Amino acid sequence: QVQLVESGGGMVQPGGSLRLSCAASGFTLDSYAIGWFRQAPGKEREGVSYISSSGDTTYVVESVKGRFTISRDNAKNTVYLQMNSLKPEDTAVYYCAADRNILLSRRWVPSHWDYWGQGTRVTVSS
Repeated sequence: QVQLVESGGGMVQPGGSLRLSCAASGFTLDSYAIGWFRQAPGKEREGVSYISSSGDTTYVVESVKGRFTISRDNAKNTVYLQMNSLKPEDTAVYYCAADRNILLSRRWVPSHWDYWGQGTRVTVSS
């Protein structure tokens, strides 16, 4: 059974850091691009970061540039999202998604991703 499991969320003060993990079971991630998305209460799910299957290509959206870094360890079948200098506006449920054939032009479109995890909650508050 194909499954993605996110972990690493929690509550942190503004300026703090968290590292989210996205672990796969039932399949190997090395053939899949991975996207991180987030959804704040009352808002639509939005793309945050993307990494290609090889790890050679990464993107982050402007609002997190310089603060968030995506990486992958295919040997561990896991993708990470390092989040530094967290702000209250980063508060959301964070999801990872996997797809073998996502077009780069569609990387921020949730409906184009095949597999999703259940999400991990991140709360940034003093």
